[in-house]
This record gives sequence, C-alpha cells and structure tokens, in this order.
Amino acid sequence: MTVNDAVARRITKLLQEKDMTQYRLELDSGIQHGSMQCIMNGRNKTVTLSTVIMLARGFNISLTEFLDDDLFRSEDLEVE
Repeated sequence: MTVNDAVARRITKLLQEKDMTQYRLELDSGIQHGSMQCIMNGRNKTVTLSTVIMLARGFNISLTEFLDDDLFRSEDLEVE
C-alpha cells in the first residue's frame, strides 16, 4: 500500500467517524475538489505533508491524531 492509499483510507475512515461529507472536508480544509478526487481515486502518487496538515485541520484534529492509525504503522507501507 502506498502512502497515498493510506491517506485516502484514513480520510474515508475519519469521514465516517465524524459523519462528514467529502464536500465539507474540502471546504474546511481548503483543498480543491480536483485535488481531493486525485487523492481519493489514487491518481495522486505523492501526498505532501502540507496536504496532510490541511486535511487534519479540516477534520479539526492534530496532525498526530491524523497519523495515529495502524495504516501508517504497517510494514507493508511503501515509502519512496
């Protein structure tokens, strides 16, 4: 699994936990719809730290909370 895949899965999980729409996250995070679609559809090969920070802010959580998931601790996570 790539880092982008892990981020997309984490977004999906947090959207469900917070009963939030992707559109609301886009508005709250400042991430454009096209960019979010690239992340969620796997077309984006690299997610920047800045983007992850924006996502965390959009969810109103800390960066640490966003990354505190088994997805990011997996030995199978491909780090380039």
